[in-house]
Amino acid sequence: MTKAPIFSNHGCRLNAYETEAMKELASQAGVDSAVVINTCAVTAEAVRKAKQDVRRQRRANPDAKIIVTGCAAQTDPDAFASMTEVDVVVGNTEKMNPATWQGLAPDLIGQTEAVQVDDIMSVNETAGHLIDGFGTRSRAYVQVQNGCDHRCTFCIIPFGRGNSRSVPAGVVVDQIKRLVDRGYNEVVLTGVDLTSWGADLPSVPKLGDLVIRILKLVPDLPRLRISSIDSIEVDDNLMLAIATEDRLMPHLHLSLQHGDDMILKRMKRRHLRDDAIQFCEEAKKVRPAMTFGADIIAGFPTETEAMFENSLRLVSECDLTWLHVFPYSPRPGTPAAKMPQVKGSLIKDRAAQLREAGGIQVGKHLSAQIGKAHDVLMENPRMGRTQQFAEVIFDSDQIESSIVRATIKDVADTQLVA
Repeated sequence: MTKAPIFSNHGCRLNAYETEAMKELASQAGVDSAVVINTCAVTAEAVRKAKQDVRRQRRANPDAKIIVTGCAAQTDPDAFASMTEVDVVVGNTEKMNPATWQGLAPDLIGQTEAVQVDDIMSVNETAGHLIDGFGTRSRAYVQVQNGCDHRCTFCIIPFGRGNSRSVPAGVVVDQIKRLVDRGYNEVVLTGVDLTSWGADLPSVPKLGDLVIRILKLVPDLPRLRISSIDSIEVDDNLMLAIATEDRLMPHLHLSLQHGDDMILKRMKRRHLRDDAIQFCEEAKKVRPAMTFGADIIAGFPTETEAMFENSLRLVSECDLTWLHVFPYSPRPGTPAAKMPQVKGSLIKDRAAQLREAGGIQVGKHLSAQIGKAHDVLMENPRMGRTQQFAEVIFDSDQIESSIVRATIKDVADTQLVA
């Protein structure tokens, strides 16, 4: 008896986008009775969870073929190939290739190479756009860039994703037009290193050029949102769009990572703490409604208490609201893994302090919205999000995927009440 394949996704929005694409490819190829695990390699913990998922899926699906792909499979294919539960390991480039999935059809999978992972650094094009975005009925995510040319000392991702590759602006615009025609009210631009978009294209455009082009050529798109960016690489046109384009959402997630200059240098980041503070001040000046999220690592190797305090103060100095706190864990093969490590108990404590500071910032932001009117994009009949990405709950049903003008009357935990 055949069964539709099961897909288990780990990690970032880009992985989730690609999982949706793989569903389409698997369906077209007639793949069945399989479990596809799309792994993440951003931390050692992410890899551990992926392996745990492999074992769990085998117990739950003893007769299925287990196919492992994603960044962890790309960076260390042998670790997964050696697991008795795994049938096939597929690289990040191969997983976007229709021919790969045709070879995974039931009558061919036994004849397929167990490890299909090529050199990701040799890839110089983005995968074909196999789906027109994914998400809820209200919000779609569009991949415009993949890979990364930078080599931060803690990060393994370039070796999982390859060098930076950009999707041409015309392809992006056409895709967003189709999404708007299908009724989407918000599109989120995603990528591994989004602000590097365009560096490999003719005339070397910048992300701001793409944003302005989208807003100009897709006038019926109500809301455009940008996912995680590197603030030091924000170009003049992106700042112009932030200042002048109401349809560009006033919410930016910043890849800051730390608030101490010495740690930033040891991370091989391209900014210092004052750069981050200056960017946030400038963005707030031209767009007072702007809110920021940020990635921050706790307990990076050699981090002293004073260095950590610089990170902790950055939360308020940059007026950050939505924090993603990562307790540092060494990734084999990265320079940071060879540096003097911080004790695990200290890392845990510092991560908790950062999360507490983030919680205070969220509370301040939410309380300040009481009495204000917001345009809320409904994700389901009782919950939507403001332009700044705060959740809003309603006491009566609204039309899913619609944009509702609502006045905030209260705060309930980490949600606004309208």
